[in-house]
Amino acid sequence: MSTWTRLRTAASGLTTPLQPDDYLRLINPLWTARELRGRVDKVIRETEDAATIVIRPGWGWRWPHQPGQYIGIGVDVDGRYHWRSYSLSSPPRRRGRHVAVTVRAMPEGFISDHLVNGLAPGTIVRLAAPQGDFVLPDPPPPRILFLVAGSGVTPVMAMLRTLARRGHLSDEEGPDIVVHYSSPTPERMIFRDELRELADAGPRMTLHELHTDSDGMLAGEHLDEICPDWRERETWACGPGPMLDMLCEHYEAAGVLDKLHIERFSLELGGEGGEGGTIRFRNTGKTIDVDGATTLLEAGEDAGVGMPYGCRMGICHTCTVTLVQGRVRDLRNGQEFADTNDRIQTCVTAAAGDCELDI
Repeated sequence: MSTWTRLRTAASGLTTPLQPDDYLRLINPLWTARELRGRVDKVIRETEDAATIVIRPGWGWRWPHQPGQYIGIGVDVDGRYHWRSYSLSSPPRRRGRHVAVTVRAMPEGFISDHLVNGLAPGTIVRLAAPQGDFVLPDPPPPRILFLVAGSGVTPVMAMLRTLARRGHLSDEEGPDIVVHYSSPTPERMIFRDELRELADAGPRMTLHELHTDSDGMLAGEHLDEICPDWRERETWACGPGPMLDMLCEHYEAAGVLDKLHIERFSLELGGEGGEGGTIRFRNTGKTIDVDGATTLLEAGEDAGVGMPYGCRMGICHTCTVTLVQGRVRDLRNGQEFADTNDRIQTCVTAAAGDCELDI
């Protein structure tokens, strides 16, 4: 047992009914051993509907991220924590004390609008460790193509800032980089001025801007003009689903799909569904028959069970419950869980036969 664990255990007996973490939070709201937390230090307006949230992580944050990864953020709105995942726009720093995400307020996005327009400096948020494989390797490949649209520029911005910090954009021997950024108008381009400065400052980066309100959408045939050697380049693409679908088809038709790395901002439940079955919710005694494509979370809500949830996309683990018996399948990758007392995420799993949940 570690010294810290022994101290917490001993202190627990002296502070009941409050736990040591409760007193730690009274001293500093960022100190807690139960969860990762952060304090919002700045909210920087980038465009009329986008802002960068600068966060200082608290005790326990030990994850230097890779350029292109995302983190989970939980914010308290009207007494309930809501989780979303956002790409980090800040480059990793060995001694850095802050991380940043850049968020665009979407018309249908309750949380994104709150982060951009309602989040005040000093707010304490919950954090989930960096994740994701949409990353820039080190060392970078000799020729790179970035295809981004809208807020899809955020993970790529972390990559470009990292390349600039390491001197790759000004080094004649550095990678040759082409950035194509689609945005409705110049005014809605997040990081517009910084991107132009990076392109102007060094010989290794070329920036193309496409203003879709006046110029139309990016199409596969445009790549030959934008970047004639795109078939030989490693490509990172992030943006709306239709653009990514188009790029996947175009790269596959050219026989170079292995060179395309994409990041989608929505959960892809692409795994094979379960067989479905009868789900029993032990504590309430309620049951429901479902097909193999309905998540356990959706099934519980349809049955009138008060299901815990947060991000609804497999990031925050708020929805996790115990599988008492039966078999379920993860809709992201097809992995099955059948062991009694398995802890499962109800927002991304479905019944693969009859099962019972401890809720």
